[in-house]
Amino acid sequence: MNITIISVGKLKEKYLIQGIDEYLKRLSKYAKVKIEEVPDEQAPDQLSEAEENQVKQKEGEKIFTKLSTDQYVITLEIEGKQLTSEQFAQKLDDLATYGKSKVAFVIGGSLGLSDDIKQRSDLAISFSKMTYPHQLMRLILVEQVYRAFRIMRGEPYHK
Repeated sequence: MNITIISVGKLKEKYLIQGIDEYLKRLSKYAKVKIEEVPDEQAPDQLSEAEENQVKQKEGEKIFTKLSTDQYVITLEIEGKQLTSEQFAQKLDDLATYGKSKVAFVIGGSLGLSDDIKQRSDLAISFSKMTYPHQLMRLILVEQVYRAFRIMRGEPYHK
């Protein structure tokens, strides 16, 4: 599988970078995984709804430049479908089985994803009803992708 994780914003926290690097190293025997960062839009803390949409639109345009038409796009959204780790593994296994071996995961910025990106999405998933910082979601996502491959291969994983 070829997996691309497209994320808004530059990761600066050393502990997150180290955790992500560790899971990317572990994942390398299962899939080709790359992370694409797109710059986030600078915005003040207090925005009108129109200004928020404008920020999400600009970030969405940058995300689109990283997507290809042959990728199966999975967006991380609060409103998305919640899956168990086993269901997530089954979904990735099904994609590989049915010729959808190019998968892109999209993590939006602090305001979320633009409507255009949500419409391009083939599957919207949510890791929780809780809100997580988008930088932390990168680490959580790569861990779950690693766990999914372990489950698919029948290898032990921490429950």
